Formats: sequence, C-alpha cells, structure tokens
Amino acid sequence: MADALVYGSLFALMSIGLTLTYMTTRVPNFAQGSFVTVGAYLAFSMYHFRGVPPYGSLPFSFLLVGGVATAMYKLILKPLSARGSSLISLMIATLAIDIGFVGIFGIYSDLLSNVYRVYDSKFFLLSNTDFTILGTSALIFIAPLSLALITVFLWLGLTQTKFGIAMRATVENPNLAGILGINVERVYTVSWFLAGGLAGLAGSLVVLWLPGSAHIGSDFIVDIFAASILGGLFSVYGAVVGGLLVGSGEILLTVYGARLLGSWVSEWQPAMPMLIMVASLIIVPRGITSVNWRRLVFFKREK
Repeated sequence: MADALVYGSLFALMSIGLTLTYMTTRVPNFAQGSFVTVGAYLAFSMYHFRGVPPYGSLPFSFLLVGGVATAMYKLILKPLSARGSSLISLMIATLAIDIGFVGIFGIYSDLLSNVYRVYDSKFFLLSNTDFTILGTSALIFIAPLSLALITVFLWLGLTQTKFGIAMRATVENPNLAGILGINVERVYTVSWFLAGGLAGLAGSLVVLWLPGSAHIGSDFIVDIFAASILGGLFSVYGAVVGGLLVGSGEILLTVYGARLLGSWVSEWQPAMPMLIMVASLIIVPRGITSVNWRRLVFFKREK
C-alpha cells in the first residue's frame, strides 16, 4: 500500500504539468518525462557535491526545471507555432527534445560514474538519505501531503486570483481572452513554468523511492499520458485523480495479480497503466471529469 500511495502521488504531480500545458497551448508534451529526470539528477548532484538532502533541493528543482520548460517553450515551440507548424509537428518536436535530453543525461551519467566516481553504475538511489516518521520512510507521508498542498494552491490560484481567472478564460477561448485584454502569452509561459516545476519536484522525490537513471523520466511518459487522458486532459483536478488511479492502480494490480495468478504478472507491470486507461475510457470516453457525479448519485437514489 505504501508503494501505491507514493507512486500515485508522484504520478499525479507529473500529470498535472502535462495537463496544464495541453489545456493552454494544446501541445502534447512528450518531453514531460525528461523534466522529471532533470529534477532527479539535480537532487542527486546537490546531495553528492554539496551535501544538500533531497528535500532541500526541492525549491531548486522547481525553479531550475521550470526555467528549462519555459526555455523549451520560448525558444522552440513558440517559434514553430508562429511559423504555422501543425499540432503533429509540435508533438514531434517535443519527442525530439526528449530524445536529445536522454543523450545529455547519458553524457552526464558517464561523467558522474567515470570521471567523478560518484557511483559505479548508471543507476542511483537516495533512499538511504531519507529520514523516518513513526518508523517508516518520510516520503510515504511527504509525497501525498505535497500533492494535497499543491492541489489546494492550484485551486486557490485558479479560482481566487485574477491571473487564475485569466488562465481559465484563455483555456476556454484564447482569441476572445486576447480581445478582452488578457496577456495570453504570459498565461502560456506561466503554464509551462509550472509544468516543468512540478515535474522537477516529482523527479527530486522519486529518487528517494526508485533508482534513477538517464531514462527514468522517459520510461514514465506513457504513465503520465495515461493519467492525464484518464483525467480528461482539460482538468487539473482530473489529472490529480488520474495520476492517483494510474500510479496506485499499477502497483496494486501488479501485486495482487501476482499473488492470484503467479509471478509472471509482474513482467506486465509497464502495461498496467494502459490497461487502466483503456478500461476507464471504455466506460467514460471523455475522462472521469466528464461524469456528472451528482446526477449519478441522485439517479441511484431515485431508483
């Protein structure tokens, strides 16, 4: 259960960012996973070169990876969009950026292992740096608490501030929002910054639980998309629920499936998010946020 809770919370953080950028700029960002990897390597580097514990690196991960995501949007995606590139072209551009990131991470990994002798293999883990609460890893409490706080802050920001209202108006109709005087470009920039920042936070936390590598974020991208699609792609809160369902469901289905059917089920763990997404979308094609839960409950009471 602890694995499911941590896994689900971290995937929710990753999928919020993907949903934010898709809501605003309509770009399916395949480099979202690489933002997670940047956060993971930053946490690892700050610990080994500066002695900063992973939790202490969280603000730096948010700012640095947020800046990387913003630079990617400003320097690559925005110019391509201004030249009339299609959605497919923008999507392929993010995939190319992700491949480039993996190459850079591989070079940095070789430097860490062969030049600086920080670790002997291409995988790293910081679980031994975590402290304990009630005799168990603090991440079990910190991951869901962080998700809850970020969700509350996003809700307050989107509903109680002028910028949040401007962002929602931009999502609904960017052309009309621009006519009304809303700085649409600023909304896009902040969305990409938040997307990168949240992915960076998740990356700094994930290496407290799972081994990090040059491709850890890219390995997560299917799960991230599955969570966002399950959440409806146009709802931050749906991304939170989708991330929790996909992340925790992957662990629970694998564990209990292995107990019931045999250890061979564990080999199919990477396919679990897709199975969860497909099964859910057969029932709710537009994602879980499209369901009118109040009407559904009322209908059941009437019956």
